[in-house]
Amino acid sequence: MNIITFEEAHDIVMNSAFSTGTEAISYTDSFNRILAENVISDINMPPFNKSSVDGFACRQSDLNNELEIVETIPAGMVPGKPIGKNQCSRIMTGAVVPSGADCVIMVEDSELLTSGKIKYTGSFLKENIARKGEDVKIGEAVLKSGKVIRPQDIAVIASVGHTTVIVGKKPQVAVISTGSELVEPAVTPDVSQIRNSNACQLMAQVERAGGNGKYYGIAKDDEMETFLIVEKAISENDIILITGGVSMGDFDFVPSVLEKAGVRLLFTRISIQPGKPTTFGIHRKALVFGLPGNPVSSFIIFELLVRPLISKMMGIQWIPVSWSLPMKEDFTRKFTERMACILVRITGDGFVSPVEFHGSGHITAVPGSDGIIMIPAGVKTIEKGRLVNVRQI
Repeated sequence: MNIITFEEAHDIVMNSAFSTGTEAISYTDSFNRILAENVISDINMPPFNKSSVDGFACRQSDLNNELEIVETIPAGMVPGKPIGKNQCSRIMTGAVVPSGADCVIMVEDSELLTSGKIKYTGSFLKENIARKGEDVKIGEAVLKSGKVIRPQDIAVIASVGHTTVIVGKKPQVAVISTGSELVEPAVTPDVSQIRNSNACQLMAQVERAGGNGKYYGIAKDDEMETFLIVEKAISENDIILITGGVSMGDFDFVPSVLEKAGVRLLFTRISIQPGKPTTFGIHRKALVFGLPGNPVSSFIIFELLVRPLISKMMGIQWIPVSWSLPMKEDFTRKFTERMACILVRITGDGFVSPVEFHGSGHITAVPGSDGIIMIPAGVKTIEKGRLVNVRQI
């Protein structure tokens, strides 16, 4: 297959997305899920005319007169007496404003007289009453379908009694590492071995993106072993992520394994650096990625292609956080035939500076980065002071 642009690859992946459906869950478990319904209020908010201060509920027309205190109304109690001429009720913040009252004067704007009555001493500015239904009315949508549920959204959901929430189902995502040189992190590697860092990185990225990850272990450089693991993963998941085995070496047989497993390959190379040897295909049951074995490459390709795919499958278009900031110094690259993703940090004075980077195996460069900038093919230099778009990673 011919090499394609990143934009073409992105379109192919996103157009291949299918819905994972919806499910009903408790609102207490809904954090970071994608809302798949409008949340409708079953009450007015506030549910009654509510005092917004501690003070005295009274009539504005009586503010120049001495006022008789007829009762005290704490929050949670229904007023027992209406407010008549030259009367008031002592009231607490959040309590029901009694009928007849059209304002609440603050305690600090009143004087208690020896007669037991009060006198208003302030200058009238506002009613200090939160009116019934002024925030939300019965039947009104307080949250709309298609949003990521945050802690503040859960508070709103709870306030309208919507204890069961319909959300997009999480895609089931398989993570498979390939390579006989790999050992698990708890193992001390021999001279020819390396620890498998890709799998745990991808599992964490899947979780952050909102999917359910399942690790299938390390497939050694054996075509049949790799095929059996891939076949099992396809039968159990919506998305398959395979790292390694997608380049041009003698043991890089992941593309042929995928075709044998019934995957129709849509592309095998992207004009991007890092991440060129990225493979993507579709199976009747799942979407399959062959990601590069180098950890920086697999990390970036996940963020650029897999993360937005997971969001779309749950019913939302994911838009990454980004900032437009000036370059702190000139940046020049040697090769310009591919789009480049450059790891950068944001300096304390609000500039962008590329991090030291030794290639796509330089895994320790990523934690010191705040984001990436994407340099189009053909562009060699970005000058100091030029605004660039920094995509958070």
